[in-house]
Amino acid sequence: MKSRRCRINTPAQPRLRLQLFAAIFVGGVCSLALSGCRQDMHNQPKFIPLRQNDFYADQRASRDPVPGAIARGQLKEDTYFYTGKRGVILGNDLPAGITFSKDLLRRGQERYRIYCTPCHSELGEGRGMIVQRGYQQPPSFHDERLRNAPLGHFFDVASNGFGAMPDYSAQIKPADRWAIAAYIRALQLSQHPAEDDLKAAAPANDRVATESKEKPKTMSLSQPAREGGQP
Repeated sequence: MKSRRCRINTPAQPRLRLQLFAAIFVGGVCSLALSGCRQDMHNQPKFIPLRQNDFYADQRASRDPVPGAIARGQLKEDTYFYTGKRGVILGNDLPAGITFSKDLLRRGQERYRIYCTPCHSELGEGRGMIVQRGYQQPPSFHDERLRNAPLGHFFDVASNGFGAMPDYSAQIKPADRWAIAAYIRALQLSQHPAEDDLKAAAPANDRVATESKEKPKTMSLSQPAREGGQP
């Protein structure tokens, strides 16, 4: 008759199983991770910009664009809108896509205050804050030469710079440069109005002045009297 043996699990056996299970799990995770790690993109044959490359005769990896190539969105068919010129002549009117309005002047005033007042000041006489601190003074917009300059001149200067003034083509988009040019023209007219403009504005100013004089009388008549003169 065979004798039965009693198996007693020692504490080391469960610990060994747990370690084995952990090793299998970690190995599986690592296998999955490594299966997605490929070097195809890293080791692909490619030209590194501005590096030497023996494929071309001039050994330049960076190539010039194909002649006539135009980047997307940079066709710029309306040359007057982007240059302020018709041919080589500066224009004196707004582009076809921009309508003169109060909103245009408000936009121009806003952009002017941000980008132009540090040098040209609020009134445009060229005494902005950085000029007061030593920067070269720009000419006043109210000089006869600039009052007679075409509108495209201000757009062209904002686009390409002039003298000590840098260009602002990177900071100000073309439509806003036209808005600034329109506001500069309005600023010039505000300091040098024509006689006809003053005559046209006179009746309106007289009406406002008359209304302001009559308004206190109307208010005093409409207020009831109080006893004893107390307010």
